[in-house]
Amino acid sequence: MPDYKEQAAAPPPSTAAVESAAAAESTGEETTPIPNLHRSLRRFDITAMAVAAVISFDTVGQIATGGPEAVTWTAVIAVAFLIPYALLFAETGAAFPQEGGPYVWVKLAFGRLTAAVTTLFYWVTNPIWLGGSLVFIAAQTWDGFVFRLGQGTYPDYAFKTVFIWTAILTAVVSLRKGKWITTAGAAAKVLALTVFTATAVAYGIAHGFQGLTGTADNTTAAATFSPTTAGFLALVPVLLFAYVGFEAPNAAGEEMHNPQRDVPTALGRSAAIAAACYLLPVLAILSVVPPGKVTGIGGFMEGAQTIFTIYGGASGVLLKVTALLFVFALLTQGSAWMIVSDRMQAMAAADGGFFSRKLGAFHPTLGTPVRTNLLSGAIATVFMVAAMRLADGDAAAVFSVVLTVAVTTLLLSYLTVIPALAVLRLRHRDVPRPYQVPFGTKGFMICAALVYAWILTGSWTALFPGTLEALLGITYDFHGTWGVSRTAFEAFTLGTVVALLLIGTIGHAVAGAANDRARVRR
Repeated sequence: MPDYKEQAAAPPPSTAAVESAAAAESTGEETTPIPNLHRSLRRFDITAMAVAAVISFDTVGQIATGGPEAVTWTAVIAVAFLIPYALLFAETGAAFPQEGGPYVWVKLAFGRLTAAVTTLFYWVTNPIWLGGSLVFIAAQTWDGFVFRLGQGTYPDYAFKTVFIWTAILTAVVSLRKGKWITTAGAAAKVLALTVFTATAVAYGIAHGFQGLTGTADNTTAAATFSPTTAGFLALVPVLLFAYVGFEAPNAAGEEMHNPQRDVPTALGRSAAIAAACYLLPVLAILSVVPPGKVTGIGGFMEGAQTIFTIYGGASGVLLKVTALLFVFALLTQGSAWMIVSDRMQAMAAADGGFFSRKLGAFHPTLGTPVRTNLLSGAIATVFMVAAMRLADGDAAAVFSVVLTVAVTTLLLSYLTVIPALAVLRLRHRDVPRPYQVPFGTKGFMICAALVYAWILTGSWTALFPGTLEALLGITYDFHGTWGVSRTAFEAFTLGTVVALLLIGTIGHAVAGAANDRARVRR
């Protein structure tokens, strides 16, 4: 492991960073500065990083499993959740642009312990997600359209291991280079989704939109778009998971050239792109894939396999190219989240909130938290192996359960982050806010309350699926929905949550003891 004691000079802090640091000092919660950072992110880079991280190919297919009403709920949540969510983080991200983003915000509001545990939930989502749903959908796509791997075979394990560590290594390289990897991934996503949607329209014109006009009971398409309570409860966790994360680039706040100016604009642009890139492809998938035939793990490529037949003899080649583009986009999606979430966790460690400060060291040349990056890779690999054994290599069952674990851990972190934003708005009114939510503090609090209600609902339905349905008298087939028993499901999800709470608390205690010893030696 390289020696990280050589420290390069940190870039000069922005005016807002100085002001918010002063606010931190006034509460006794100063945050340890991170050296070896280089300003390399401009507005375009921040937008591309957010698009690469947030637009999830795996969730496009999962959303589409909800049928035509998924289109309705995707649009409703885009308006009722995404807009107020974007407003909250646009203001906070511009006002408090320190490295670590949400870690710093929660620490300022509630202290180091709460921030450390919250950051652990936010961060660990991503190695779990990388080693779970992302790598499984990538392997399924490669197996079906590029080269045969099989399920649970040595080639299957080899592909998944290489996929995970390639994503990790792209996060290890300097941000000046790594940002181009995520930019390429964002471009690949938008290109693939645009071509897919346009081709679906052409296919529908030529062959009819059978996915929307034909149903098992011959009901009309208009009726199937009608929202239902059961559909809402099934879709709300994954839709919230799809839309959150636009604050993630703030984890590299001190590596931005002008966060006060660029964060609000970049967040608005990326949120608009994401809403379109979910709504249109979901509608396209549902228009061409027969009702009840959409699967979460194969939804996008199943749709592509159907609609690409309009290209005749070229369809096979185009489908393989699309599959490669699809896998590359998944890879860079994992990279983007590793880049930002590893910085948050490294900040928590460097600040004395998680086991050892050495975990938070940034490489003097690369300017990246290499030790945290490698820890993420190890967790993703272990989780991949555990997930494979959970369902004996059944990719579809593993995909759904592991995606839900990732949804749960991420949404639970926002149960602390959102109140922290409200506390900062009330407690630190003197901090300059280059962008403000309409109607000032009142508007901010209304947005925070609305977003929190959504997150609370999504967290419960993700952690305890079927319970609200039971209260409302809605029939719920647990094994038919998840492919595993409730006991196995809850052991995996609740077990993960309990383990994280213990790890976060122990990690903070160990770090605190080390901090005390260091103070005594001084």
